[in-house]
Amino acid sequence: MTRDGPGGLPYRRLLRLPGVAAQGVLGFLAQLTQQVAPVGIVLVTQQSTGSLAFAGATAAAFAVGLGMGRPVQGRLMDRRGTGPVLAGTAFLHVAALLALLACARDGLPWWPLPVLAWTAGIGLPPISVSMRIAWSARTSAEGRTAAYSLVYLVQESAMMVGPLVFGLLIAVASASVALGVVAAAAGAGTLAFARALRTGRVAVVRQRGRVFADRRMLMLLAVTTLLGAVVGALQVGVPALAAARDVPAATGLLVAALSLGGIAGAAAYGVRVWRAPVPVRLALLLLVLGLVLAPLALVGALAVFWVALFAGGLVLNPSLTTSSLLVDEYAPAAQAEAFGWVSTTIGIGGALGSAVAGATGERFGPSAPFAAAATFALLSAVLATTLIPRTLRRVPR
Repeated sequence: MTRDGPGGLPYRRLLRLPGVAAQGVLGFLAQLTQQVAPVGIVLVTQQSTGSLAFAGATAAAFAVGLGMGRPVQGRLMDRRGTGPVLAGTAFLHVAALLALLACARDGLPWWPLPVLAWTAGIGLPPISVSMRIAWSARTSAEGRTAAYSLVYLVQESAMMVGPLVFGLLIAVASASVALGVVAAAAGAGTLAFARALRTGRVAVVRQRGRVFADRRMLMLLAVTTLLGAVVGALQVGVPALAAARDVPAATGLLVAALSLGGIAGAAAYGVRVWRAPVPVRLALLLLVLGLVLAPLALVGALAVFWVALFAGGLVLNPSLTTSSLLVDEYAPAAQAEAFGWVSTTIGIGGALGSAVAGATGERFGPSAPFAAAATFALLSAVLATTLIPRTLRRVPR
């Protein structure tokens, strides 16, 4: 690895580009509902219907819609550009959430709620995909590690701050008011973000390439599915462990460790220009992730858990960044759709990881989900080695 050349550090060069700083700030605002929407849907639906099971199913409908929507949004972006897609999804997402709030009232039928949640998921604006497309077009291959790291920094920050703002609004008003305010702010942020993307826009010749023309893209999606499973297993393992230790309040601190590690990892990863080939980097990062998480199945002290989760976050976001770099190589003529498929597989993997972690935790105890997370990470590292060109795998005699 090396520091960047005469133009300064990668982040400095990126942020000097006209409009990038404003796009990052507005992209943060536009992504506030990404973590808030499913939580808000559960609270509002449960309050209206009195059924936690129905509220959970309604939130699941949002996740299903999100997974279905991303590849479709990506294909439209590849063919029509980001502006129309961002405007259309902003309207659909906010309108569906506000309609859900209107329908979540006593005396009204329940069935529209999951339909509206599914619609809100389909319409969640593709902010991070738009940033990747816009910034990759304005940076060299060496600068894209910083560009994609900044994308994850913005996204992770919004996912941390959004729930805090949401909780504050609930404290002074109600869950319905809080969800409505955050949704409106995110919608306005999306429209402003779409307008800001016009600054410094590079003319791109649109191609109608096939996302799976390069078969390595399928293997990359298998890797990202397992990476999503790591996240899903941790999302189940952390609260289960805290509850088993009779300190459920520690859940927030442990989750924060992973998020803070992710922010620090993304920031550090983009500071330098890495010379190692991208597939090699991905395999090594995933291997380190698995090795960091494996001891959690044996660790007792929560303080050690916090440190280990922070270390896992340090590697997790750079792994996601590196997978984005491979999308550039494997699907250059269908980038947005390819990024959409990556998002979908991470979501599918998250559901798989949560299910496996729940089953193993119930059978083998609260440490088992962390063993599952480490196993998923190590399996993804093995799969990632198949993406390394044969010329790099040969050992000189």
